[in-house]
Amino acid sequence: MASQIFVNLPIADQARTRAFFGALGFTFNEAFSDENALNLVLGDSLFAMLLSPERFADFTVKPTSDGTSTEAIIALGVDNREDVDRIADAALANGGAKAKDPQDMGFMYGRSFLDPDGHHWEIMWMDPKGFEG
Repeated sequence: MASQIFVNLPIADQARTRAFFGALGFTFNEAFSDENALNLVLGDSLFAMLLSPERFADFTVKPTSDGTSTEAIIALGVDNREDVDRIADAALANGGAKAKDPQDMGFMYGRSFLDPDGHHWEIMWMDPKGFEG
């Protein structure tokens, strides 16, 4: 089993990206950040490497997206419904765009947004009691 995850995403503007995710309450590991990369800390063992287009291209043998298509949806589970709303509201207030309408199934609640580079993020909460038989 894996013990960490590093999602790699291309970004156009490092300062804009840093400000956006900082406004959502996330931090960066500066030891793994430089002029071509930001190491976004999403959790204890969850990271996103936000890379300049040139640095991102170093990691793939296929052409990279021009930002007009969805290649991945990054879904983050949080501890409660309030965190879902806090993060999604902050995203929308700081340059993000609404991706889909909120989804409320009682035992599961989620909202989504597109970051300033067009990457699709889902923030979700699930009540484990909702799955008990």
